[in-house]
Amino acid sequence: MPKRSVHRAAIVFLFAALVTAAIAVRLYAQEELDIRIVTPVTNVLAPTTVIDRDGTFVQGLKASDFRLYDNDKLQNIKVDESVAPISLVIAVQSDYKVEAVLPRIRKLGTMLSALVAGENGEMAVIGFDHRIQNLTEGFTSDADKVNEGLNKLRAGSSNSALTDAVVASTRMLNTRPRDRRKILLLVAESVDRGSTMKAREALSNLEISNVIVYSLNVSRLYTALTTKPAYPRPDPVPPGARHVPAGGSNTPTEAARNMGSQGYGADFAPLLKEVYLTGKNLFIADPIDLFTKYSGGKEFPFVSQKDLERAVQKVSSELHNQYLLTYSPNNKEEGGYHKLRVEVLRGNVQVTTRPGYWLASVQ
Repeated sequence: MPKRSVHRAAIVFLFAALVTAAIAVRLYAQEELDIRIVTPVTNVLAPTTVIDRDGTFVQGLKASDFRLYDNDKLQNIKVDESVAPISLVIAVQSDYKVEAVLPRIRKLGTMLSALVAGENGEMAVIGFDHRIQNLTEGFTSDADKVNEGLNKLRAGSSNSALTDAVVASTRMLNTRPRDRRKILLLVAESVDRGSTMKAREALSNLEISNVIVYSLNVSRLYTALTTKPAYPRPDPVPPGARHVPAGGSNTPTEAARNMGSQGYGADFAPLLKEVYLTGKNLFIADPIDLFTKYSGGKEFPFVSQKDLERAVQKVSSELHNQYLLTYSPNNKEEGGYHKLRVEVLRGNVQVTTRPGYWLASVQ
């Protein structure tokens, strides 16, 4: 081959290599941006309940009765005093492990319909294993269709894509008008098996759509006793190899604390920071706790049918005695975790709200 042809081929090859490298760098940079960018929050929702020393919900409070602090900075809040119609998605775990629980859930149609009672209330039912199945084909105000949807629940595969179900439910709720209260009610074990979506995506969607998550927690002990036990295997990841928040140690005790097990509750702020800042799909020991706490909802465990019915009644009481505090943060330039604190200007009451949220700094 003539020398000129060799030089020309070399130049073409070098040019192609440079273009490929540039594209790779650009894609890598974009991936890094994707990891760090979080949609800014313009309005924050802080669902708040107030009970007196007898455990009775306190009603009739006005915005002037509340003080809300965001990172210890007093905020100008609004309290929605109107009775907004509710849009509710009930997402039921339907893998093979909960087969013995499903008959109990199918009996709840009337009670669940009462959750959205009132003018223009609506509900959708989905089941999830490795799939997300819309059992009511969208939202309905017809109690009979809700019952039909619940009766379609069938035990499926070995996967339980909890995070995928949260994302799918939130997207459904996001299609509803802005003036509606948007509620996700999970009926599931607090474990994720097989989701493709990340917890960060689920939390961001909940925040943007102002969705509050409640959960009727299926007892993992009960499902373990009513399904064929698997051969016990040791933890494949030793404590020293587990991912922990920056600055943490990797002793077995510290690993248990960070993973929210063995009697320790995972510290919410470091966990939330890791969820938002890492590009990895982190193992989260208690995903339902994360979703309910972050959104301002609550968990209610059950084993028996009576437990389940009492739990539904408690969710209903929460929804119909809740104050919806909203505000536009006056400290948006403070990126990262924002801790919330709500006080009420009267004595002998207990105030409960979401512990905080994640905010991308706004310059």
